[in-house]
Amino acid sequence: LKLAVRESLEPLGVGAGASRHISGTSRAHTDAEDRLAAFVRLPSALLFGSGYAANVGAIQALAGPGDTVFSDELNHASIIDGCQLSRARVLVYPHLDCAALARLLKEHRASARAALVVTESLFSMDGDAPPLSEIAGLCERHGAGLIVDEAHALGVLGNGGRGLCDASGVRPHVLVGTLGKAFGLSGAFVAGDAKTIRLVQNRARSFVFSTAPSPAIAAAIPTAVDLVESANDARARLDGHARRIRSALRDVGYRVGAGVGPIIPIHVGEARAVMALSSALLERGVFVHGVRPPTVAPGTSRLRVTPMSSHTTEHIDFVIQSFKHLYQTYLGIVSDTQSAGR
Repeated sequence: LKLAVRESLEPLGVGAGASRHISGTSRAHTDAEDRLAAFVRLPSALLFGSGYAANVGAIQALAGPGDTVFSDELNHASIIDGCQLSRARVLVYPHLDCAALARLLKEHRASARAALVVTESLFSMDGDAPPLSEIAGLCERHGAGLIVDEAHALGVLGNGGRGLCDASGVRPHVLVGTLGKAFGLSGAFVAGDAKTIRLVQNRARSFVFSTAPSPAIAAAIPTAVDLVESANDARARLDGHARRIRSALRDVGYRVGAGVGPIIPIHVGEARAVMALSSALLERGVFVHGVRPPTVAPGTSRLRVTPMSSHTTEHIDFVIQSFKHLYQTYLGIVSDTQSAGR
């Protein structure tokens, strides 16, 4: 990727100089969009500067007053903000609860001019996934559009790293993907049919009024996609690491969230306890994020363990042993915190 960027700098430069609608569009941008659309098996794609801009822009462009958006309660902040900026009616359903979503659609779809269901495919803080095929069926039955944010699944899950929509046989109306995680670059994209993407291109304020992404980065996107598609061995190794960590830490006694990918939440509860455990792990040489409010709700602080395919078996051994070593101390921290709270 570094070589691809380096080779693009001389002919393209670093900055785009303007928004895409003025003079910021280069061949590198359109080639990247064509490659990304082919990767996720949708007709068209549109580059954004970040995943936040992509979610906010797509939802704001496709929903408005008189419409209703149905949103999972644990959706990312960028989805929440996009819903609010759309000025549509927003109905939030309990996390992963398809029965509740079905009830809301039955009760409120008829009164809405248009309806959108928005969900992540792999949730960023809980590491779990919705039944996408069931949600897609509900959308079809009630005439609602489906937007799926694949930010945390693309590259690491599904055949060729195409994410959970592809793995579930679901073709969403709009798919959002990011390039700053498994793809190793920066930026994001929105994909869908040509008419929908033209609408987003002309109505998404975060696209229309932003300087275009760097053409040097855009030129490296096809290389990143090629690398992701050919990374089956790395994905298998990553999956093995994740399964081993989940199993081992449950055996120790940690409260490990259910999930399908490499986002492994270790539920602690209190913010002070989770940050103390994160610090203790770092002192031993294990870097694990402590996640606390406002990123998650009060009382749901957790460690977010995320192995990489580049980790070795010895690395994973060391991580598990470090968690085992700190388990009793962790229990003491939680006990002291709860006592202080009382």
